[in-house]
Amino acid sequence: MAQSFGLIGLAVMGENLALNVERNGFPISVYNRTSATTEKFMAERAGGKNVLPTFSLEEFVQSLERPRRILIMVKAGAPVDAVMGQLKPLLQEGDMIIDGGNSLYTDTERRVKEMEAANLSFIGMGVSGGEEGALNGPSLMPGGTEAAYREIEPIVTKIAAQVDDGPCVTYVGPGGSGHYVKMVHNGIEYGDMQLIAEAYDLLKCAAGLDHVQLHEVFAEWNTTDELNSFLIEITANIFTKMDDQTGLPLVDVILDAAGQKGTGRWTVETALELGVSIPTIIAAVNARIMSSIKEERVAASKELIGPSGKYEGDTKEFINKVRDALYCSKICSYAQGMALIGKASQELFNAQVDLGECARIWKGGCIIRAGFLGKIKHAFDENPSLPNLLLAPEFKQTILDRQAAWREVIMTAAKLGIPVPAFSASLDYFDSYRRDRLPQNLTQAQRDYFGAHTYERTDKPRGEAFHADWF
Repeated sequence: MAQSFGLIGLAVMGENLALNVERNGFPISVYNRTSATTEKFMAERAGGKNVLPTFSLEEFVQSLERPRRILIMVKAGAPVDAVMGQLKPLLQEGDMIIDGGNSLYTDTERRVKEMEAANLSFIGMGVSGGEEGALNGPSLMPGGTEAAYREIEPIVTKIAAQVDDGPCVTYVGPGGSGHYVKMVHNGIEYGDMQLIAEAYDLLKCAAGLDHVQLHEVFAEWNTTDELNSFLIEITANIFTKMDDQTGLPLVDVILDAAGQKGTGRWTVETALELGVSIPTIIAAVNARIMSSIKEERVAASKELIGPSGKYEGDTKEFINKVRDALYCSKICSYAQGMALIGKASQELFNAQVDLGECARIWKGGCIIRAGFLGKIKHAFDENPSLPNLLLAPEFKQTILDRQAAWREVIMTAAKLGIPVPAFSASLDYFDSYRRDRLPQNLTQAQRDYFGAHTYERTDKPRGEAFHADWF
């Protein structure tokens, strides 16, 4: 009997998704370029399950019921095109390929058109949640034609994470919109992680908290409505892990040089192209880049002297202020991500991606899952045309109530010489957005002065261009 689903690529994510699909009642065929990997998977994790191993693409394709639904879990870029190129001659009209990797959305747009021209279907599907999510229920962000999505809906709604208001999957929109939303999700993730790192740095270096106290603070924060989240939870857990070799907290032994896989950079690039301000996410990407020049920073630390010292006020009060600063900054990071998806849905995909649904499907399974995503969903459900999350009544009041603490934390960091680029960028975003007049009138005057680029006037309708004889 033919299998109802197929998966190519048995790295850890592929293995876990295969087991997830099978566990939810869908017999699955698997194929991996290296046969030994397939054999190992069958001998160990897939033993006794309704998983059919295949050892050639021809055998794999023939094992599937029609229309065939094939999930590719290989490295983004050329490997995806290579697998698709080998598969296409073996497929028949109506068969479907699903790309579950972190592909660049423009590649997905191209692949959708190529596949549909051959009377085949293609879905670009963002998958978030890491290894655990893939096995037990990820957040899924599929994009392509709605008809193609409806074909896989019975499967993806079962394998996705399940939360109080449904499975963490939705039809995102046409073309590459699913991978675009996943890319921005990762950009928000960059921002979230950097903000948490800055809070940690302040508590450790300014307030002098040790690993036990840091665990207690983050564990307590994870019980609050504002900060309850997967990233805060694992941060609290990280501080309890001791290094077997040195006996020190493992986090203190880990080199302070962070990596990145490209989705953060892509988020920044597309924001610049669309003209959407995402300073918190940009600061997070920059912070990883700065961290990577470790040797250069070590050398510079011996020559470039700045302020140092500890926070001299009430420690508990400072901890609470850092918590408030973290939450306000987090709201700004999500506001930037949502604004970017909103602009892209109109300009790149000629669609209206449901921002409330994006927030809802991120509530479970994914890395940025957090309690306050329900508040974001509520804000967009209440006002689908909301121009910015900062204007939603609850978030607006939250920041108005806490901005004094936010500002004080950033001032303290500056006085002690502790860099907080994402905290600062978030506050700059808030202050810029709330100002009815910014100094770019001078910028426009300069541009007109040296390049005759023209300017608009405050006393004339928008769109009218003027040029002054500055000489």
